[in-house]
Amino acid sequence: MVATYLAGLNTAQLQAVEHPAHVPLQILAGPGSGKTRVLTCRIVHLILHHGMQPSSLCAVTFTNKAAGEMRTRITKLIGQGKTDQIKMGTFHALCAKFIRRHAGKAGVRGNFTICDADESKKILKKSLKRYAEELGTIEMVPDVNFMVGKISKAKAQGLSPRDLIRDINPESLHPKDIVTRIVSKIYEEYQRTLAQNNSLDFDDLLVKGVHLFRDYPEVAAWCKHILVDEFQDTNTIQYQLMKYIAAANNCVTIVGDPDQSIYGWRSAEVENIRRMKHDFPSVACVLLEQNYRSTGAILAASVAIVAEDKDRLPKTLFTTHPTGPLPLLHQFENGRDEGQFIALEVKRIIAYTGGMLNHNDFAILLRYNSLSRTIERELQKERIPHKVLGGRKFFERMEIKDLLAYLQLVDNPEYVPAFVRIINVPPRSIGAKTVEQILAKAKQMKISPMEVVIRIHEGKIPDTKPPLKRKVTDFVDAIRLLRERAEQHCSTSILIPKLIQSIDYEEYLKKYDKDFEERWMNVEELMNFAAETETQPAHNVHMGLPPVGDDPMDDTPLRTFLQTSMLSTDSDAAEDDKTPKITIATCHAAKGLEWPVVFVPSVESGVFPAARAEDIEEERRLLYVACTRAQNYLSITHAQSR
Repeated sequence: MVATYLAGLNTAQLQAVEHPAHVPLQILAGPGSGKTRVLTCRIVHLILHHGMQPSSLCAVTFTNKAAGEMRTRITKLIGQGKTDQIKMGTFHALCAKFIRRHAGKAGVRGNFTICDADESKKILKKSLKRYAEELGTIEMVPDVNFMVGKISKAKAQGLSPRDLIRDINPESLHPKDIVTRIVSKIYEEYQRTLAQNNSLDFDDLLVKGVHLFRDYPEVAAWCKHILVDEFQDTNTIQYQLMKYIAAANNCVTIVGDPDQSIYGWRSAEVENIRRMKHDFPSVACVLLEQNYRSTGAILAASVAIVAEDKDRLPKTLFTTHPTGPLPLLHQFENGRDEGQFIALEVKRIIAYTGGMLNHNDFAILLRYNSLSRTIERELQKERIPHKVLGGRKFFERMEIKDLLAYLQLVDNPEYVPAFVRIINVPPRSIGAKTVEQILAKAKQMKISPMEVVIRIHEGKIPDTKPPLKRKVTDFVDAIRLLRERAEQHCSTSILIPKLIQSIDYEEYLKKYDKDFEERWMNVEELMNFAAETETQPAHNVHMGLPPVGDDPMDDTPLRTFLQTSMLSTDSDAAEDDKTPKITIATCHAAKGLEWPVVFVPSVESGVFPAARAEDIEEERRLLYVACTRAQNYLSITHAQSR
């Protein structure tokens, strides 16, 4: 009798799920081929058929949303208890949890703070100022985003600051060599600052994770099988993570599609699929070629785009929906006409289908966000509701960052960015000059700024002016009270209201009278998020591992909450407005999503491919991803001028 979870799988899907557990496996899955179901069923099969303990399995996804979807599916098949034992999440979440559990071996303290992108940029901006003149000699304007990209790419490739300049003549005056030397210096300063703040950035989580699993194989000895989704998007450091976690048993299952490798700018390497064949010689390959999403016409047009790449791994995709309208290709004189066509075509299709489709069923996929302005204007003219996927993220909002900074300082008093952000929030008449003096005093005394303020409060720094002592009293008292409660394992959903009350934060927000209600709703949503975190064992910071050391904050609800919130880049507050809206998104953001009707505008030289594209084949794959989001109707347009 066929197990229930295997029912309905096609031949290739069944072959992938039932593949021997001890033989490495590559599942190369085309778009819409049911890869999530296959990966889910393989995990369940390893547990129910091969008798593996759920706690011995590691499932890695690229987004929290994907992990959540997989967790929900597995729970329906084997129950909550077993599902919660599986070590499931993103590479970053997995590394963060094991680094905390083995902080000594990882060379960090267990209460490290995860430094977000905004704080990273603030640190780098300070360093850039010192090198502005030197960069000016080669007519280069200091750009923090350029520096972020360079350092992130170096970490993704496992390169240290010294590695960057290893092959460069220190006397060379070539502009490229000058820039590389400056990047190396700023990279080194940046890492030093992170260490002083007892913090790691997102890339550091992966780097430290690799070092931990490589140097201490026993840390990964629990893993009997690792499964990795979206493998084509892994970079060098993530590939190494997979390899070291799998080292004890060499049991690996990956799911990927080389034709959907679109993150080269993020150092992803499609070559990892080929590299795996070298590192795991016994690896087998199963092709999932049956598409359950798109019509035959859409699939044929999409495949024709990537077929131009002569080095691609061959796949013969076919669909369960052979009929359907041909994709449309339109040319317009300008971008305004193109936008007008899209708006009117949306109205025509809704009318033609008699209301069977609504605005939620439409997507407009762009190479760049900046291309949306003209299209949005035309949609507004026709009063067509729309939304831009990836607006300002929940955890990037001012009031959320303020409250998180307080909680970060409670958990990690040495985290300078949090201190700087909230020492004068709400206003305590502590100006920028005073903050600089506190930071200087901390550097001089070799203690944290928070410790300086505590000593000022206690009268242990004699040259302090009395007004400053009065100004910091409430601040110090609030931090101390919250830390005391946190050490007692007080739930974060209770800590947050206590924090708000102790600093009178609600009254402070009321000065933003135009949007106070919206800001306060965000605060309430943060409290809801904290409560949800406490009821989800799968988010536990230790993944079922025993507590370690004598840190009073170890395994507290606060630390679990902070780590979950910093890694929850997918977790935005739910929209109250349920009105159906057309989705406008970049092709990158649309990956993994689908709509009945898809418009892909601006398919013209300079956009597709991008003007500065270094990898034309990746541009092909990106257009392929955009086109294969469409289920029934695909429109590709371009303009002669823009």
